[in-house]
Amino acid sequence: MIHYFMSELHLTEINKTSMKKNIPLFLLLLVSFASFGQSKKDKVLFTIEGEPTYVSEFSRVYKKNLDIIDKKDQKEIEEYFDLFLEYKLKLKEAEQLKLDEKDSYKKELAGYRKQLSRNYLTDEQATEKLLKEAYERLKKEVKASHILIKVSQDASPEDTLKAYNAIMKIRDTIVTHGADFGQMAMEQSDDPSAMGNKNMKGNLGNLGYFSAFRMVYPFESAAFNTKVGQVSMPVRTQFGYHIIKTEDIRDNAGEITVAHILLLDKKEGENKEDPAQKIQDIYSQIQSGADFGTLAKRFSDDRSSGVNEGQLPRFGRGRLSSKAFEEVAFSLKEPNEISKPFQSEFGWHIVKLISKHSMRSFEEEKLNLERKIKNDKRAGVINSSVLKKIKKLYDISENEVAKNDFFAIADGTFFTKSWQLPTDDAFLSKTLFQINDTKIPYREFAIYLLKNRSRVMAKNLDAKSFIKRTYQEFFNSKLLAFYESDLENINEEFAAIYGEYRDGLLLFDLMETEIWEKAKTDTIGLETFFNANKENYKWNKRVEGVIASCSKEDAAKKVQQLLKEGKSLDDIKDAINKEGTVNVIFSPGVYEEGHRNLPEDFKFSKGVSDIFKDGTTDFTIVKVNDILPESYKELSEIKGKVISDYQVYLEKEWIKTLKEKYEVDINKRTYRKLKKLIK
Repeated sequence: MIHYFMSELHLTEINKTSMKKNIPLFLLLLVSFASFGQSKKDKVLFTIEGEPTYVSEFSRVYKKNLDIIDKKDQKEIEEYFDLFLEYKLKLKEAEQLKLDEKDSYKKELAGYRKQLSRNYLTDEQATEKLLKEAYERLKKEVKASHILIKVSQDASPEDTLKAYNAIMKIRDTIVTHGADFGQMAMEQSDDPSAMGNKNMKGNLGNLGYFSAFRMVYPFESAAFNTKVGQVSMPVRTQFGYHIIKTEDIRDNAGEITVAHILLLDKKEGENKEDPAQKIQDIYSQIQSGADFGTLAKRFSDDRSSGVNEGQLPRFGRGRLSSKAFEEVAFSLKEPNEISKPFQSEFGWHIVKLISKHSMRSFEEEKLNLERKIKNDKRAGVINSSVLKKIKKLYDISENEVAKNDFFAIADGTFFTKSWQLPTDDAFLSKTLFQINDTKIPYREFAIYLLKNRSRVMAKNLDAKSFIKRTYQEFFNSKLLAFYESDLENINEEFAAIYGEYRDGLLLFDLMETEIWEKAKTDTIGLETFFNANKENYKWNKRVEGVIASCSKEDAAKKVQQLLKEGKSLDDIKDAINKEGTVNVIFSPGVYEEGHRNLPEDFKFSKGVSDIFKDGTTDFTIVKVNDILPESYKELSEIKGKVISDYQVYLEKEWIKTLKEKYEVDINKRTYRKLKKLIK
């Protein structure tokens, strides 16, 4: 029998949660691969109660096993075949017990499937391209200005064209006629920050420096792809149409960690010291040697950082709302350098540089970038690529008049609370589109449309544009959902991995019910098994004493002499381990004959042994206080080992009953051919 597999399977005292995360090697090796694209030439190897197992399945699992297991006896096909058959019998028993119908099993399996399927709902090439693009952009910072003409993404074609013509006219005035971009931003841009107000000076469209992920993706791309000094063509975002002037591109300075002291500006009528004077006084104390952190705790009005000696979380350029603060912070060159007092829109500051953090390598940054891309507009690029591939897999037909049907019911009340779904069942039962044999009715889109419409009721939108966009979202989501549900049939790798987990999880529940829990709770059966096999649980001859390990020979000689003199271990350590150097380590205890800590040539004898040498830095002395003869172990001493052995015994007996319970029919001719082919 293949003992390796059996010992892997019969794990004891194991946490169930961790077990489900780490299905035993045995279960992973003997997973039931889904019959993916079953070949007509594929022969039945055996049946259990008439249910076939094919040669291809056994061959795949056997070959996979050969890559992992090296021992010769474990490669014998006869041994492996027996184990594989037992595995299939266990799966049959699990199904008969309806373990696959348990709510807990279904819930965990569904959760795993959802998680696994995410890896197959992406386009690796498109993702890799976006990852590298984002990383290269993160190395740089672009300074850009923009002008915005607002228009909703669901605006009517007329309003959309009007906004486009307006932005093109502004661009022509700047590019062709030489108008100042900042002046045009202040006069024409729908971004209120360009003009400013009584509380904020206008920025003339200047957004300062930013890097990847700081702006919406289309805007970011236009800024990075426009040459310095030039103005982009109009770019559409969810806010409207923009034109962008790229002012400068520089290397990214990375991130920094700083501490600061903040004194808020004095409000009109507020009775407190002048912050401009007080910050100068604090700065004078710092120059005289006062501790920055102590002063931050005492005086800073930023209490969240003040309690931490003024330290702020690390940040890069463009992360803070104060450009003035960033400019001063990034101007500091060396750690512990302290700025002069300066004013921002929040008040007066002194900044201390704690450390600079250079950009990490692509491989180090990759996982973080993947997370950001999934939550960014870039994800749409990946989805478009995936959808393009999915459309080639299926027979898809769309109802050409469906959109017009929905346009017809979107009357003037469509974006108000009074609008209701039509109740005509004939209308709602119409087919919107079809994927293979699966029909998607009007009803599903109507509900989706109503749900999304309710989120934008306060906006003045064009119903047709909104329905077109929402239809495309719905269509794409249904197509992705269909593909996800069909992964077992179209992706062999997914089918194999999912099958591994599905059967492994099922067998875990079965083994826990039939074997593991019984072995741990059946105290009478365990004790009976132990008493019947006591010869397997004996102590060899042992010594009780102490092992001394020394790194130097002269120290070993001193330790040996002091042990012979009967000195205590603490006294010996005080004498040998001096000036912070550890020259001897003691390991008192009981050691069985052949124990790894005992020297190879050690002979059992009371007293202090000779010095055993192993190389030039390992010297061992053993002091034997007592020699203990061979004896039977108590159950309490080795309960874990006995439970493990008892599990093996219980499973062997259980397998016998399964072979009697289920009718197994082996195709002997096919089996003989298979053995010959594999050997």
